[in-house]
Amino acid sequence: MKVCIYGAGAIGGWIGVHLARTGHEVSVVARGATLAALKKNGLQCIQTQAQFETDETHLKAPVKASADPADLGPQDLVIVSVKAPAMVDVAKGIAPLLAPNTMVLTAMNGVPWWFFEGFGESLQGTRLKTIDPEGLIGHAIPAHHVVGCVVHSSCSLDAPGVVRHHFGHGLIVGPATQNGPASERVQQLVSALKAAGFNASASAQIQKDVWYKLWGNMTVNPISAFTGATTDLILQDDLVRDFVSKIMLEAKAIGEKMGIPIAQTPEDRHAVTRKLGAFKTSMLQDVEAGKAVELDALVSVVRELGQLTQVSTPYTDALLGLSRLHARVHGLYPAE
Repeated sequence: MKVCIYGAGAIGGWIGVHLARTGHEVSVVARGATLAALKKNGLQCIQTQAQFETDETHLKAPVKASADPADLGPQDLVIVSVKAPAMVDVAKGIAPLLAPNTMVLTAMNGVPWWFFEGFGESLQGTRLKTIDPEGLIGHAIPAHHVVGCVVHSSCSLDAPGVVRHHFGHGLIVGPATQNGPASERVQQLVSALKAAGFNASASAQIQKDVWYKLWGNMTVNPISAFTGATTDLILQDDLVRDFVSKIMLEAKAIGEKMGIPIAQTPEDRHAVTRKLGAFKTSMLQDVEAGKAVELDALVSVVRELGQLTQVSTPYTDALLGLSRLHARVHGLYPAE
């Protein structure tokens, strides 16, 4: 396949280096220091655990890189792995990469702009104003191109173009507009990802997988961002853990209204999170690096969904207010 990584951050770089090493023609849209590093050294990945079919710990793969998508041309697969605040820029630049049958794999955190495409009963077709207020993203990347991807992995950047893979190699994929068995092209994508060493699987309804992951990280991500605490410390504090649980119960009620019931209790999910140990969330990493935080895709959108489903969200509102204020004070979220 011709594969383009749009956003060579931690997750995009991790996926890209493994696809390149299994024979796919990988290119990257990048700028600045990342572009220079990719042209000089290609994509690099340092593996801290031997989870792939190789004993190597420092993987390298040459890639074609450009700041202009037009230099790279139409692709079979475009992997969008930017933070949600950068999606408008992606939407403005992605057109040269799209052919009629191009798949756009969205390997991102939070609720995506395509969430209600082919899903949601009475909410089907609803445009989420906190995610795509003007409809720019949805117009630039029509839903028939989109294959959602839920990532179960922890990666960080050591330097531009150099990814450190900590643990996990799960990828759940599924088309935005389909409810049922995966199409032939999605099954082919799953096969390609498996061949590259990922624990890939096809979802019958990717929105459910997106929501379930959000249920676990919409709380600890922003709380870690404004406290600086790792997830173990967040859950050790009885008052904070209770606050987290109340937010999760609000989100659980919203999910039930949308047709995504969650059988677990918050305490069940806390037990899963505790197994990660002293884990530093992606949002805390962004704060420490002075990068914009993706509050809207993780928290603002849950408040909006509460309004759409008529579920009260006082605890989610409190979390959004605190985390938004912290981010604004530090210049990491737009001012009103």
